[in-house]
Amino acid sequence: MKLSGLTALITGAGSGLGEAVARHLASQGVRCGLVDLNDEGVNRVATDIDAVAVTADVTAPDAVKSAVKVIEDTLGPIRIVVNCAGIAPGAKLVGRDGAHDLDLFRKTIDINLVGAFNVMRLAAERMVQYDEIDGERGVIINTASIAAWEGQIGQAAYAASKGGVASLTLPLSRELARSAIRVMAIAPGIMETPMIAGMSDKVKEALVEKSLHPKRLGQPEEFASLVAHICENAFLNGSTIRLDGAVRLS
Repeated sequence: MKLSGLTALITGAGSGLGEAVARHLASQGVRCGLVDLNDEGVNRVATDIDAVAVTADVTAPDAVKSAVKVIEDTLGPIRIVVNCAGIAPGAKLVGRDGAHDLDLFRKTIDINLVGAFNVMRLAAERMVQYDEIDGERGVIINTASIAAWEGQIGQAAYAASKGGVASLTLPLSRELARSAIRVMAIAPGIMETPMIAGMSDKVKEALVEKSLHPKRLGQPEEFASLVAHICENAFLNGSTIRLDGAVRLS
């Protein structure tokens, strides 16, 4: 699909990868609807790029359904969905304070996996009713992580949630193929986002050292550029693309 003039729904757009996607797509002429629980962040980005901001919890069915309606009514049919909302807490199965907090595990799965699925199902419900453009009705892009395959100690909840996101890709692409809707996922490596801002320089340097080339953290703009390419390349469907500088975490 040619990007200019299309409408996108982007979750987690108040910071990090979601913000980068929103800014990049807007620069390509996409009308952007931004969804985030961070009211200040999502409105800041929306003001900068002349987008529509909706403060909503991706895990709440009514809130997401309302967000879809607002974006569709204001900007037109939603052809692009990019799920970037997520959290990355760290906790061991058995730590200094005892067993892993079960509520924290549930919360991580709920936001990262159930939240993405909630947005997909409600956006796709509308998308299947649109007329085709160049043989397509739309594309859905989810954010997985290399942690889905190479999760570190303390990442049990995060790795499980992102593994679920990756596993959704093929069955949903098969289901939605009949409606000319593609489903893809991107599994970023170690990206320079607020999620790792709290890490020490020593930890960051150790992670960078594991990358083959280039020897640095990934940039949110590189993630956003890949999102745009997936939208434009109609033969990309049903796969999860690693964006990681060939890093392999041991």
